[in-house]
This record gives sequence, C-alpha cells and structure tokens, in this order.
Amino acid sequence: MTSSALVLAADDRNACRAWIQRHSKSFFLSSLLLPARVRQAAWALYAFCRRADDAVDVDEDASGGLARVESLRRRLDNVYAGRADDDPIDRAFGAVVAQHQLPRALPEALLAGMEMDARGVRYETDDELLVYCFRVAATVGLMMTRVMGAAADVAYLRAADLGVAMQLTNIARDVGEDARRGRVYLPGSLLEAAGGERRVAVKTLLGRADAHYRAADRGVPLLPADCRFAIASSRNIYSAIGAAIARNGYDSEAQRAYVTLPRKLWLVARALPARFATARNAAEPGPADAQLRALVHGVGLPA
Repeated sequence: MTSSALVLAADDRNACRAWIQRHSKSFFLSSLLLPARVRQAAWALYAFCRRADDAVDVDEDASGGLARVESLRRRLDNVYAGRADDDPIDRAFGAVVAQHQLPRALPEALLAGMEMDARGVRYETDDELLVYCFRVAATVGLMMTRVMGAAADVAYLRAADLGVAMQLTNIARDVGEDARRGRVYLPGSLLEAAGGERRVAVKTLLGRADAHYRAADRGVPLLPADCRFAIASSRNIYSAIGAAIARNGYDSEAQRAYVTLPRKLWLVARALPARFATARNAAEPGPADAQLRALVHGVGLPA
C-alpha cells in the first residue's frame, strides 16, 4: 500500500523544514532520503512532535512542565477538531492527521510520555522503561509507518522495536547530561544488578537496544521500497551512537558520544542495499513482542 503525496502551503512547509534543520540534523539528513510523496508529511509530523518535546524538556519545576503538557493537549484538541489555524506547524500536522487518519491515541500516548518526563518519573523495571520508550519514541515511528503506507500488520510491531531501540540509545548517551539535570532513566533494577556501576548498566542497556535494532531490521523490507533506504539510514546512524559509547568505555558521564558527518555519510551509503531487501522472518519474535504488541494495539494500530 502506498499513499498519495501531501502538499503543504509554502509557509507551513518552510516552517516545518526550518524547525527540523535547527533541532535535528540527523533526522533532517534522513528525511532528504525519503521519497517526495512522504517527505513533507514527515517534516510536519516530526516538527510537531519535536517542538512539543522541546516545550516540555526544560529545566523547571514539575508544575511548570505539567502546565506545558496541558497546553500541548489543548493544541492537540485543536488539531483533531480542525481548528489549528494560527500556527504553521500545527496546521501542517493537522493536514497529516486528516490525510492519513492517524488515530488520536498515537499523539496522546506521546504526550503521556512527556508527562512522565514532566513528573520526573523514575523507572524500577525494564517493563516500565519500555512503556516510556514506546510513548516518547515508538509512537513517532508508528505515525511515520502509517504515513509511508506499510501494508503488513507486523511492520508496526517492528517499527515499535526501532523506536524503542533509538530511545534506549538516547538514554545510554545522555546518562551524564540527565544526571546533571536531576533525571535518571536507567531502571533501578538494572542499576542494582550492575552494583551501582553506571558503565555496566549502560553496556547492558545498549545490548537491549541492539536486540531491538535486530528485530527492527526484519521489518524494513515490509515498508514500501521507496522508503526503506531512509529508514535503514536512520537506523544505522542511531545504532552508531551506541558503538561510539562503547568506544568511550561506556562512560556517558565524562563525555557525550556523537557520530561525525563523514561517518554518517558512510553509514547512509551502507544502507543502500535495504531498498532491495526481501522480507523474511519479520514475524520471528523480538525481545519484547508481547508488551509491544499490546502497546501498539492500545494506540489503535494493528501488530
């Protein structure tokens, strides 16, 4: 199944593109690899989600963060009511919602994850962290999967794996930065098993991310052929952050891992064969299929 191209008003398209260029160079690079029929919708979707995340991700007390989440929910009300008239990014996201019939439960789950951040929730178990990763990251991937026009139900499950893998990578990379802001995402049970050694916990977390990346790889061939290269490129770039963390001795407190532009371009080139990959073993169990399938169903999508 493929989808027709979304054509945005010039001002709305430029606002979305500019926001992404400023706030996520990696996503912008990957978006240029998407087919024209998907690119504008991807900009609109990601600009809305990223701007919402940035609005909540500020250093302030919980009440301020929660007030911002409620403001975002009111904006979402307007989007789904067709009243997002005064903001170009909201208008663009509203166009994506209308054209691709995105279940409202998807962006609502994203905002629920942002509320967890605003409340400073800490996670004791792997399952609790999985829910958080699904809400703040996998939901975006699921919306993209819908926009791209994936036909197979299991493609959504594997897209959730990719979102979780990327968020686990983010958490592993940002341990030091988060700690300085009073935030802890490493589960209590993981830290306890690691004897309180954050490097050991980071190594374990990246191992879990790798398992989700491998599951996600089986879903890429289920996407329309013209979208596979971009998604595989994004996957390669993100997983390379984990490799950089490993090279730093899993120390994410003293230094923040990153991927250089030449390395990113090489990883993009390595993704070229993905366009021609044959789907096989996509339904082979992933590391958390039972939980992810329930979460995907919970936001109104098949899995």
